[in-house]
Amino acid sequence: MAPKASDAPHVPEALDPAVLRPRLPSPLRDVVDERFARHGVRLLLKRDDLIHPDLVGNKWRKLAPNLRTAADRTVLTFGGAYSNHLRATAAAGRLLGLPTIGVIRGQELAERPLNPSLARCAADGMRLCFIDRSAYRRKSEPETLAAILREAGAEDAYVVPEGGSNSLAVRGCRALGEELRGHADVIALACGTGGTLAGLAAGLGPAQRALGIPVLKGGFLDAEVRTLQHQAFGGPRGDWSLDDRFHCGGYARTTPELDAFATDFEQRHGLPVERLYVAKTLYGLLALTKEGAFPRGTTLAAVITGAPFTP
Repeated sequence: MAPKASDAPHVPEALDPAVLRPRLPSPLRDVVDERFARHGVRLLLKRDDLIHPDLVGNKWRKLAPNLRTAADRTVLTFGGAYSNHLRATAAAGRLLGLPTIGVIRGQELAERPLNPSLARCAADGMRLCFIDRSAYRRKSEPETLAAILREAGAEDAYVVPEGGSNSLAVRGCRALGEELRGHADVIALACGTGGTLAGLAAGLGPAQRALGIPVLKGGFLDAEVRTLQHQAFGGPRGDWSLDDRFHCGGYARTTPELDAFATDFEQRHGLPVERLYVAKTLYGLLALTKEGAFPRGTTLAAVITGAPFTP
């Protein structure tokens, strides 16, 4: 059950993410692309990458409700060495004056120079804690989490899960679906932890459906999305499905074919295409269109969940 407004913690104005002036609702742009048009399919781009320059795309929608709940507590969260979520959390901490801690998968990385993504986190004031991969896999277990918090000296921290996906984030992402009501028949987006898809589907109208393109291998997201919707709303919401054929080898993996597609899309439409998530969404939609998965007259909306990272 969602908390009542009266139950929400008091958040000093300086710590309220709303003071960062997000661009909401994010723009919805029509794209003329003959590869879709020849099949009678219209393509729209939901430009969530334009919500905020530092908290890009679905990271804003997932983090903002968690940051309000954290109030002035330290925010501790988890991610891999190239996590978009970690960079967004670190940026939010810098902009709002909140202490942040990033728990990084891979103890061995502590002995190496920081890669550009982690260097950005550190520059934004995030304290980085590296843990071994076995403990990282068990981070949701109460005893392991308590040990991680003790080791980080952050027993009172507000904990945000990997990828930012929890019930607050899912309810925050419901607004994405509400913004798209009446605009498209199928709304597609790349999925890492499933929170954005879970919220998006809940916000859509009855004649719309959401399509998730997982960027990780393993086929585990179906159960994750169902669990997140149960936690956020008490049960399933909306019409959604997953197509796991377009991960291109798994998380942070690309292929020459995907890179060529993304470069071509950039040249056609003047849109910088983020490779690990957004390119897979657009690539999957084109492949499905060529397969005849969408009847003529279908309007597709692709959610641009992020922008390319530039160190």
